[in-house]
Order: sequence, then C-alpha cells, then structure tokens
Amino acid sequence: MKHFIARPTKLALVCSTLLLSPTIFAGSLVGKVTGANQLKLYKGAKVTLVELSKSVVTDQTGEYRFDNLDAGEYTLVVDYLGAESQTFKVQIEQDGTIKQNLTMASSDTMEDVVVYAQRAGQAGALNMQKNADSIKSIVSADAIGQFPDQNVSEALQRLPGMFIERDQGEGRFVGIRGIDPNLNNVTINGLNVPSPEAGVRSVALDVIPSQLVGSLEVSKSVTPDMDASAIGGSIEVKSLSGFDRAQQSISFSAQMAQNQLRDETSPKVAASYTDIFNDEFAIAGALSYSERQFGSDNIESNGDDELEQRHYSITRERFGAAVNLDYRPDFNNQYYLRTLYSAFSDDEYRLSNTFVFDDETEIERASKDRGETQEITSITAGAEHLIDSWKVEYQLGYSLASEENPNALYYTIKADELAFSSDMQGAIPQIEQSSQVHDLSQYELDEVSNESEDSEDEESSLKLDLTKTLQLNGHEFEVKVGTQYRQREKQAVADIYIYSGGDVFDSFAAENYAVSNMDWSLGEFGPGLDKMALRQHFTDNRAALADSYQSSESKAESKGASYSINEDIFAAYAMTRFSIDKLSLVAGVRYEKTDFSTSGYKVDVVENEETDFEGTLNSVWQAERDYAKWLPSINVRYEFSPQVIARAAYTQTLARPKFEDVAAFQIIESTTEEDEGVFVTEREAEAGNPELKPYFSDNFDLSIEYYPGNIGVLSAGYFYKDIENFIIVADVAGTADWQDYDEVFQPINGENATLSGFELAWVKSFDSGLLLAANATVSDSAATTFFDGELIKTQLPNQSDTTANFTLGYETDSLSMRLTSVYKSRNLEEIDDGMLRYEDAHTQFDFSGKYYVNQHTHIYFNAININDEPMYHYFDEKNRNAQYETYGRTFELGFSWTSF
Repeated sequence: MKHFIARPTKLALVCSTLLLSPTIFAGSLVGKVTGANQLKLYKGAKVTLVELSKSVVTDQTGEYRFDNLDAGEYTLVVDYLGAESQTFKVQIEQDGTIKQNLTMASSDTMEDVVVYAQRAGQAGALNMQKNADSIKSIVSADAIGQFPDQNVSEALQRLPGMFIERDQGEGRFVGIRGIDPNLNNVTINGLNVPSPEAGVRSVALDVIPSQLVGSLEVSKSVTPDMDASAIGGSIEVKSLSGFDRAQQSISFSAQMAQNQLRDETSPKVAASYTDIFNDEFAIAGALSYSERQFGSDNIESNGDDELEQRHYSITRERFGAAVNLDYRPDFNNQYYLRTLYSAFSDDEYRLSNTFVFDDETEIERASKDRGETQEITSITAGAEHLIDSWKVEYQLGYSLASEENPNALYYTIKADELAFSSDMQGAIPQIEQSSQVHDLSQYELDEVSNESEDSEDEESSLKLDLTKTLQLNGHEFEVKVGTQYRQREKQAVADIYIYSGGDVFDSFAAENYAVSNMDWSLGEFGPGLDKMALRQHFTDNRAALADSYQSSESKAESKGASYSINEDIFAAYAMTRFSIDKLSLVAGVRYEKTDFSTSGYKVDVVENEETDFEGTLNSVWQAERDYAKWLPSINVRYEFSPQVIARAAYTQTLARPKFEDVAAFQIIESTTEEDEGVFVTEREAEAGNPELKPYFSDNFDLSIEYYPGNIGVLSAGYFYKDIENFIIVADVAGTADWQDYDEVFQPINGENATLSGFELAWVKSFDSGLLLAANATVSDSAATTFFDGELIKTQLPNQSDTTANFTLGYETDSLSMRLTSVYKSRNLEEIDDGMLRYEDAHTQFDFSGKYYVNQHTHIYFNAININDEPMYHYFDEKNRNAQYETYGRTFELGFSWTSF
C-alpha cells in the first residue's frame, strides 16, 4: 500500500491559515457532573447543549466545558450508562465564564451504581469507552481492585484483545491482539517511560502503584496527537489527581499472601491520600510496598539429547511512590506536576542439573546466585491555558530507568560416565538415576563466573499542542496542531570474569557444599549446593582464582554485551475534529523523524593451531542512520441511536526495533584446526543489526457497539494490519556480509506480514446482583520473507491466534465475588535447530471475594492460579518438552479501608 507523502512546509501554511482566522468569542460554561450527595463524580458522562446540538464528555474530574456561547438560556442534557437522562437549564451572560455544576437526581439504580465499587468502576469505564473518539477499552481506578490481580499488568488482561507475558508466574508485560509487547506504546501521563532492562523497549507495568492510577486506557486506533509507535496499540496510564475526587480521600490496605509451592508468606501494604485546598490546589500521593517469597520448578530440554532440571527460590520486593500536584487558579489556567518512583528487587537462587545423553554421558550441576535491582524515576510538568479562542498545552518530561545486577555468581560442577537414562518423552520427562548421580563426591568443579551487568535508559521530552475552534458553514469544528521532541539514550555495560582450572578447582570438594535433597515437585532432583557456602568460597579464593582467569572468553562476553544507543525523535502533527448530527470524525496526519546511532564492539575469539594464536580481537563498531515517515489517520464514529454506535478507522503506525536487535555488537568465534593434513577454519557468530528498518503498518478497524441500558455492552469488531519490515532472527551464514561462515544468527527484516481478526465482547450487570463479562479475540497472521534466495512463509513470531476472558460475578450490599478465567492459545516462538518451538496454550482461573464491613472497610480473599496452570513450551509436537515450569497456587488475605 502506498504511504502518504507531503511537504511539512505546505502542511504548516495550511494550518497557520486556519488557526489565524478570526473567531468570535463569547461566554463560556464550565462545571462538574456530580451525584446527589456531591461526593461522586460522573466521569465519561455525555453532556449535550440542545440548542446548538453540541456535545462534550466529562473528563477524569467529572468536568465539562462549552466555549463561544452567545448570551441566553440553554438546555443541557446529561446521558450516563446506568442512569436516566436528566435535563438542566442554564443562563449564559454575554462575556465571561459561568460555573454550573449538574447534580444528578438520586435513584435506586444510581445508588447501586455509585455506592459499590464493582458497578461504579464498570459504569465509569463503559461511559468513557462509549463516548470516545477512537476505538478504546478502559479500566477505571475503581475496577482495578475488583479483580484478583496482583498488579496493573494483570488488570489489563481482562480487556478484549489483551494478554500478558508472565515472569515466574507474574504478569509483567502487556500485549494487544496477540502482538509482541515491544510493538506497543506505553505512556504514563503522556510520557514515554523507558525500560530498565537492557534489550527491550517495553516497560513492565507492575512497577506502578495501583492506588495512584486514575484509569488505564487502551487505544486500538490512534489519533495524530498520539505517538505513532503503536503497531498493536497504545496503553495510557493516567495517574490520579486530587481533583479526581470530590473531597479529601485516604485509603489503606494490607495483606498477607501464601505460595503453596514453596510454602512462603509474603506481606503487602499500600496507602493513598488526596485533598483539595481552596478549590485551587490539589495533591494526590501514594505509597506501596510488597515482598513476595516464592519459587518455581522447571524442566527443559533441547529436544534431542539434553535435559535440564531447575529449582528456583525467589524473593521479590517492590516499592512505589508517587506525588501529583495540581494548581488551577481560575477556569482558564491549570498547572500540574506528576512524579513516580519505583524500585524492584529480584533475588534469585537457581539450582540446575543438566543431563547430556551422548556417546559419553555427562552431568552438570550448577548454581546461579544473583540480586537484581531496577529503578524508575519519572517527572512530568505541564500546563493548559485558554487564551481567547486558543487552547495551549505544553509538557516537559524526564524519565530515568536503571537496572543493576552486581556480582552474580555462577558455579558449575561436572561428572562423567554416571548411570542415568530417559526416553525424553512427555511434558515432564522422567530421568532414571543411579545413586552415584546424587553423590557430589563424584563431581569436579568445572567453571566459576562472576558477572556484573548494568543498564540505563534515559529520556527527555518536550511537547506543545495548540487547539482552536472554528466555524464553517454553520458547523463548528476543531483544529489541533502540535509538536514533540524526544531524546533517548540506552546503555548496557557488562563486566564478566570466567574462571576454569588451577589449584582452586583441584582442591574443591563438592560434597562439602551439599545441602539435603531439594523439594522438587516434578520428580527426583537430588542434593543442592549451599548458596552462602559457595559465596564464601569465592570470597576466600578470589585472589587465587587469578591463575584460572579465562581472558579471551571473559572479554568476549563482556564486550559483546556492552553497547550504547541514542535516539532523537521529532514529531509534528495536524488534525481536525468535528461532528455533524450523528457523525463524528477525527482525521489528520503525523510526521515522525528518527535519528539513530549505536556504538559497541566487534569481538573475535580466535583459536588458530596454524599460527599458534589464541586470544581476543576487539574493535569498536559504530553505526548511524535516520528515517522519517508521514502517518495519516482517520477515526469515524456514527451513532445510529443512543444505544448503537459504529466505528471505523484507518491509521498508519510504526514500531522501532528492540534495542538488543539493533545494537552494534558482534561476537565471532573462529577456530582453525588441522584435519587430515589440512587446516580448516570454522566460524560462528551472533550479531546485532543496526541497519534494521522499523516496522510500518497500515491498520483497518471496524466495530459496532450495543449498549442495552443499565451497565453493559455487546460489541463486535474486525481488524486488519498490513505490516512491512517485520523482524525475525535468522541464520544468515553465507549471505553477502557473512561469507565463509558456518552459522550466524542475526535479526533481519522480513518482507511483509498480515494480521487480521475479530473481537467479541459482552459485559452485563443484572438487577439481581449477577455480573457477567466475556470477550474473545480470534486472529490469523501470515508472514513472508526472501531469505537465501528462497521465499519463506510463516506466521508472525509470538502471535497467539486466540485470547479470551470470562468473568462471573455476584454482588450484594455486603458481599462481592468474582471467578475469572483467562485463555491464550499456543504461539510459534522460533525455529530452533530445525524444530518449531511453540508456547502451549495457557488457561488460568482466579477467584476474588470481598465482604464489606461498612461503606469504608472491606475484607478480601484472593485465590490465584486455582488450577495450578504451568507454563509449557514444546518442539514440533506436545510430547516433546522444550520447557515446563510450575508455580503453584497463591492465596491472599487482606483488608482495605477508604475514607470516601
């Protein structure tokens, strides 16, 4: 498909002409839509000015605004799902701003909606979704705590088309419509948040204190004023403002959790506070802390002749803090400051047994002792001004994310020719082991490594938006232009020391470091290695290990994992928004230009018998490139009736490659040996690819929504994506840049790919207290690329064809219960040594129960992963294990108190 091309200067001239056109400005009307007791704010309510057929939607603070009104009496109608429409009269003066709050009359139905959080959260989210300009799914702050979810990531998985990637059983990264989370955009208060992890762009949303979340919005079709880096979609986390609540609020919660697999208990506490002073200044703050002690049992294989047992013991701590300040001296000016600090630590001790079934059997027992710390600091400051008929918005942002993994310690002991066997069949292959396998005196110390890895991701941004309302042939329309500049720097540094051989290794007696047989749920594991004793052994012998230092291998690993990346992104856009009768349209174009540079190392590890040379050759590798794109979009909304809404969208989006794919690094292993009198050289390599092109996608969306009344929606949608330059990792040995190599793995661009599918969703609250929610997304992808002169057809990597959610709930005045399930179908991960590696389908059941002691206090019980669903990967067919990992069930008991 041809992409839109134009000149920025022409676009600027057209926009300037429109924006500088004279506009008559008269009175303004502002106010809030509130409940009868003035304590509840109606977010997402539609307010219609009947005489002018103009409508606006209340924001997070329940506020509405109409400008450019002639003097006179007007009629306002408020529509809100779960409530009857209500009408108000208001008088506008010739000039100035009139404040008129709209108080919704009390009714039995509305009491059900606003008093109890389960329905209130659902009602607010559905109203915002219904009245949105684009295709959105929303989770409100009230609804986040209603699911048995451990963090913000897991709350998002309940929305149509959403799924999560789990780490040790916890949801961390969020994907949309089965697409890799790295291809989605995540912002917090409009600011792109960098990732502390070295190789990825996506940020784990479990770092955000849920107490400070105002709403979570998933945009599946973007508008020109949004970042274009959203192949799957865009996730916007809007944090809580003090103005979001009608009065001072305080909340506190505490819980204890127990993991069955490791029989450990874990605490969690959280608190929040908001207040408004003199109707001008507002503050919102939140703190959260949790410690989770748990583990997992794992068995994995290479699908051929190797099995590995793994036993994990993990302690994770999370601390989050945020303070948000707002200042609104009058109706036409507002200023804000948003801050977020998050700290995440992950202490992991892993024991593993690797069995090699070859002509000569071999067993490796190993330990991994590492403590990882991640920190994210985000500061956003901005303002909004209404100057005559102009709306001026600007924002400054700064974020810093870092990860430190100091002095990770690895020990490997090895034994040969011990008796063991396995047929390597089934999801959990069993291993027959002789008693000698568990006798650590049979093992010798093979390798020790001490590894430190640090990464840092820093981003600064500046954004400016200008909006003006104009008249054309009696119709009012809005023109908006803006620009944004982002500067991002990513660095990864590794310092790795590998030791092997020498006196320290000869004197090591493994049996002195044994601990009793490990409790491993997947079979027979045998004794482990003592974590503290190994750490002490390394400390005591560090100086003596200098004689065992493997210089070439250490330098290759260190240099190969060290690189830096710089991105400067400039964006500008122009768009218009207008409504004619039942039709609403948002259309425009966005221009994004990216200047990219990377610096790293080319590392060649050489073993040459012919020249008798063994060592490492290092050279600096620097690369840079730039690319730009015009990205048009149009979102159309048509209201057949107040209950039936149709939407259509065409958008162009992009996604920049993952950092680990585009980084400048090469690790080459060259071995020259004599074979029958002739010296033969074998070369293998792993490399990044700074020449990777970004993904570009043409996106088509159609949907229809039916709101039958009360609180509920029935919707269906179709989407289609035509994606250029998708990225795969391939063996490129023998291609132009890699002649005379035997094996080279490098990311490359594919030719094109398509993704299409359907989304279905149903949400319904019944008068009896029953709540039902179900959604499913069914998709199909096809990808083609030319490689080594051949046309290869496959599917998009990590694409799940089906995702689904189901929720069954029941609520009375004092009791709330939910049983939920999530499903994600299998997906193709990669081609590994000629075999197709799949991630198996995953189905998980969770339960949440709450008892309301009174309006302010409730006690809750959560059961997570009730069916003890493992993570399973396999090669080619389901009985050929690639990885099986189980986490056990987790139970949580706690209470929550709120002042509002």
